[in-house]
Amino acid sequence: MAAAASAEVEYESVLCVKPDVSVFRIPPRASNRGYRASDWKLDQPDWTGRLRITSKGKIAYIKLEDRVSGELFAQAPIDQYPGIAVETVTDSSRYFVIRIQDGNGRSAFIGIGFGDRGDAFDFNVALQDHFKWVKQETEISKESQETDSRPKLDLGFKEGQTIKLNIGNMPSKKSGPAKPRPAGAGGLLPPPPGGKIVPPPVPPPSSTAISNHVTPPPVLKSSNLGNTDILLDFDSPPPISKVPAPAVVPATTDLWGDFNTASR
Repeated sequence: MAAAASAEVEYESVLCVKPDVSVFRIPPRASNRGYRASDWKLDQPDWTGRLRITSKGKIAYIKLEDRVSGELFAQAPIDQYPGIAVETVTDSSRYFVIRIQDGNGRSAFIGIGFGDRGDAFDFNVALQDHFKWVKQETEISKESQETDSRPKLDLGFKEGQTIKLNIGNMPSKKSGPAKPRPAGAGGLLPPPPGGKIVPPPVPPPSSTAISNHVTPPPVLKSSNLGNTDILLDFDSPPPISKVPAPAVVPATTDLWGDFNTASR
């Protein structure tokens, strides 16, 4: 059931398309030194057409199709690259050897070549990118399975379990209430040991304060007066100075006597 569901989800995607490719029949490899394109009849290809690289899941397919009708000529399933399904020749970067298979399980090795080095480069990079993605997917799947197989860490509280938090500046039963902070500290640190605190300078009095200042009258101190008499002087009204009264002219009975005397 799981394999059938996975097969339904997989879809075919196109990785690379090259409109011009040549196919060659190659002689059997005589030794382990590799294939050489110079041993092929490069001027007489056995077939020419279009090449497509597709992928379905983790498997890539090299498909040789007719250039006009799109009919499939041969295909090579690739499950690993580099590998036995695709090999490079030893004397050129434009030619490769692929292993084609039919529906009956028969396989054969043929040579393919590109007229442009850029096409050969794109063919090589398309296969490398696909199997790089396959490797990453395999590693991710493996890590996921390892994570699922590990015992899960239970961080929940058990029944009746409590937790104790220590928060600074909070009174506790053992330490008692926190010490009160001195008023006016303002967050300043105390002076270092042996340091002297210099009092702030006293600002000079302003001109307004000097003009508004009233000097009290001096207090006359007498040797005969005690402290009580001095205090009483402030409460008593100021002394009244004695002005001598004018001389009184004696009244006479004869008001005209003096006038007559002056007229004589």
